[in-house]
Parts: sequence; C-alpha cells; structure tokens
Amino acid sequence: MNKSAVLINKSTFVNKYTLLNTPTFLDKKNVVHLKQQQTSEYDDKTKSGIPMFLQQLAAISILLIASPFLGIIALCIYLESPGKVIFSQIRIGQNGRHFKFYKFRSMFLASDKRYKLPDPSQSNRDGICEKFINDPRITKVGKFIRKYSIDELPQLFNVIIGDMTLVGPRPALACESYQYTHQQFKRLACKPGLTGLWQVSGRADTSFDEQIDLDLRYINQQSIFFDIKILFATIPAVLLAKGAY
Repeated sequence: MNKSAVLINKSTFVNKYTLLNTPTFLDKKNVVHLKQQQTSEYDDKTKSGIPMFLQQLAAISILLIASPFLGIIALCIYLESPGKVIFSQIRIGQNGRHFKFYKFRSMFLASDKRYKLPDPSQSNRDGICEKFINDPRITKVGKFIRKYSIDELPQLFNVIIGDMTLVGPRPALACESYQYTHQQFKRLACKPGLTGLWQVSGRADTSFDEQIDLDLRYINQQSIFFDIKILFATIPAVLLAKGAY
C-alpha cells in the first residue's frame, strides 16, 4: 500500500498530508479516533474570540454562584433515577482532539428496566446527528433540564480546564465525526463551545447541513464582539427553549 495514504474506512483513502497526525483507528473502547484535518482556508489568518483566561474566570464564577442550584438538580436526578448524576463521554474537540465531556445525566441508566432505545428510523432530524423529540430514554427531570439547557452546565468545568470555550461549535460525537465529509471536518477548526451560533439559530430545529453552515460561519467571523453578541442571544434562546429536546 502507498505509504502516503492512510485508510479511513473501507472505501476512502486520504493523503497523509491532509492529516496532521496518524491514521484513524478504533481504541480498546471502540471509540473512533479522528485525527486533525487541515483547514487551509483558515491557515493564513488567526481569529480569536473572548480571551480564554476571561472565559475560564467567568466559568469559575458561574459554577460558584450556581452551586446550590446545581446541587438541587443533582438531587432531583438521583431521586428519579438512582446512579451517577454526571454523564461523561468522549467527544471530539479542536483539530480532532479527544476529551472527556461532562453534562448532567438526563436519561435512565441502561440497567434500568425503564430504559428503552428509540427507533433510529423515527429521528426528527435529518443527517448524521440523530435527534428524537420523544426519546423514551429521557427521564422526567431530564426533559426539564434538557429543555432549558441546564444539563449542559457541567461543561463549565470543561471550559475551566481548557477543553472547551463559552462560545463555539458544539463538541462532536466520535461516531458522527467518523462520517464527516471534508467540508464538515472544517467545523473542528476551533475549540467547541458551551453555546454558539447554532444554539441561538434554532438548535435541533435546523438540519445538520444548516448546523455545519452556521459553525463554519462562526469560525470565519469569530471575534470578541461576535462572541459577546452570541452570549447575549443565548439568554432568550434558552428561556424560550426553541429547538431544545
């Protein structure tokens, strides 16, 4: 086999010079390892939003202020569905970097007799990323915290440790990223965010292709002013819960 190419799947080969690291592979947990893909259209210009240290300071402050409320949410989750209240998962960050992503658990545990997988054919969203309005795995508390994005608040810890930012594209699932086209890979050109242009533009009510367009628009226009504008737009988007389920 030509050493200048690496196998991505059964039918696709990518020249090694389009990757910044090593081939795609599955680790012992069967998590797809996606490697960094160059996005040459962004190589000649560096864009940045709100300075990271200010975002981390804000995240620490929010966690401290909201800690009593977060404790109540954790208790409600446990009372309805005993078990870990924080859900963690490997997500794909900037340039294909893997990190552990946190959120409040909004679903029954797989060991719970109430746990039931949804029918994939009933997805309410087209494209790679599946969404279900009536997902049978979600608890009553889970529906509430997902509707108002409360389940995402533990990701403030991801901001503090530098895996995420307050504003940016949402972190991708490994299994979804494995199916990305070259164009879709470009959404990994910056750190993922707690909120972003997609969240304030309809969220799950948009198609996956529209989400990609919004993510790429954000990356191309990223600035301090744009970040602040999105943060302020997040407040009514969360309160109105448009596209949240």
